Amino acid sequence: MSEPAHSAARRQLRPTDVKRLNRTWRRNTTGRLGLLVESVTQPFNIGSIFRTSAVFGVDHLWLAGNATEPTHPNAQKTALGTDRLVPWSHAGPPAEAVRQARKEGFRVVALELTTDAVPLHEAPLEGDVCLAVGGEDHGCSPALLAACDAVAYIPQTGRVGSLNVAVATAVALAEIRRREWAAQG
Repeated sequence: MSEPAHSAARRQLRPTDVKRLNRTWRRNTTGRLGLLVESVTQPFNIGSIFRTSAVFGVDHLWLAGNATEPTHPNAQKTALGTDRLVPWSHAGPPAEAVRQARKEGFRVVALELTTDAVPLHEAPLEGDVCLAVGGEDHGCSPALLAACDAVAYIPQTGRVGSLNVAVATAVALAEIRRREWAAQG
């Protein structure tokens, strides 16, 4: 099989090109993003969530419940220093974290499988949104779900019932930004 003609010119972007590309996307980003992380205890997940938050421009990350802080040495291994790019605070109980996010002007949308959850692509994600995710084993607590403005889920077609919390967070943050950018043009 012959190689397509265009592939000879294809190359990975250099770091300067990546910075330029990212600047372009930043200029096209107006909505603020918040993230509320309740009782995620695995340092790998916290590190991954912070790295993803830095990639998608999360303005503030609230830790709730017994969530592991990004200063944990194993979280640092995964975050690779990106935790310093995302302002964060430990907000205590989940209802207090939701209150703080709302005080900052965010609509809070939980990511969970509930009877009233809507598919992520239909969720109210416009404007300033704070995504709320729950712990590895039990997801969002009843207290967090009761305090949120809406609940969304990620449609899945496979035989596994749920995604890892760090992966689900990445999918949802990407969808929030994708919808914002698609609405512009």
